[in-house]
Amino acid sequence: MAGNSNNPDGPVTPWWISDYKVVTAQDVKKRNTRTVSFGIAIAMALIAGVVGSIVGRTSAELDTRTNLVSTKSTIERKPGSIAGIAARVSPSVVSIEVSRGNSGGSGSGFFLDNTGHILTNNHVISLVATAGASMRVQLANGKTYDAKLVGRDVAYDLAVIKIKVSDAPALQLGDSDAVQVGDGVIAIGSPLGLTGTVTSGIISAKNRPVTSGSGTRESSFINAIQTDAAINPGNSGGPLVDLSGAVIGVNSAIATTGSAFGGQSGSIGLGFAIPINQARKTADQLIKNGSSTYPIMGVSLDITYNGTGAKIPDAAGSVTPNGPAERAGIKPGDVIIEIAGKSVNTADEAIIKVRSFNVGDKIKIKFKRDGVTREVSLVLIAAK
Repeated sequence: MAGNSNNPDGPVTPWWISDYKVVTAQDVKKRNTRTVSFGIAIAMALIAGVVGSIVGRTSAELDTRTNLVSTKSTIERKPGSIAGIAARVSPSVVSIEVSRGNSGGSGSGFFLDNTGHILTNNHVISLVATAGASMRVQLANGKTYDAKLVGRDVAYDLAVIKIKVSDAPALQLGDSDAVQVGDGVIAIGSPLGLTGTVTSGIISAKNRPVTSGSGTRESSFINAIQTDAAINPGNSGGPLVDLSGAVIGVNSAIATTGSAFGGQSGSIGLGFAIPINQARKTADQLIKNGSSTYPIMGVSLDITYNGTGAKIPDAAGSVTPNGPAERAGIKPGDVIIEIAGKSVNTADEAIIKVRSFNVGDKIKIKFKRDGVTREVSLVLIAAK
């Protein structure tokens, strides 16, 4: 077998040798004589060949010159191709660097308008708001600008920042409600600081409940679009666009396998984006008011509850006095099992489903109390 030199039966003749032969001194002398004569013959032949080629070339140059034929192949990149879309969208995508002393971070964003408003994730710029960090933006053409924070929304993990320009190439915003599972998408951003990176894939699922944080007031709850387009740290805040080049999501999170599965922390084909319909509403509020709000029904939820549904703690204050839930007849200890006709399995799912609506929307809530299922309607109000 090739590469195996451990043969218990003794030496094996290599495959390129037919047999062994004993060579004597007389054989070597005869062979050296033949080699010298043969070497002289080869040298003479090579010299003759060189002389012949020189003469032949000189004669050819007197008659005509040799023409070398070159060909060029052109690849057509249609406007609707991935290359075509990337070429149109990439100039609108920026890289964001945040720094404060020895700490900092990076992410992506994209222009909302030509006056320099940029949409990104709150977690990309949170140090600016909480620790006074500085922030710079690098454009696709390599130019860099100082940026200021316009406003942020922790609940939806969104933020708007601004740089001083008057001719920014704003992106077209699409309709995230209209996309379907299987639609092609492209993600553009700066993963690991590699600016202008383009990846492609499909929409893998819609309405995925995704939570970031640790269940505190700084947690974000997203009714996300799932994609298998490669998204890595640094892609956060960049656009997820459809095959027309319109933004349908803001890349925000990835799932990883963790140490139990080898510790892979990069893309495993499970990326999540905030639907642009939600992001657009929040961005408009941030630009106009510097702050934004989200809908609530006026209850607290027990995140440690292990049963099916979202349980309201059986304690005073868990239902807001004179809030939508109390006015509808919901009480402490009730377990919400359905919101607007969609089943609810956990507290996180209940929060995400409520936040997918608008302030002022009327929705139906189905809950259980003492084993009895009840249904009520309520109108969502804005969180303070």
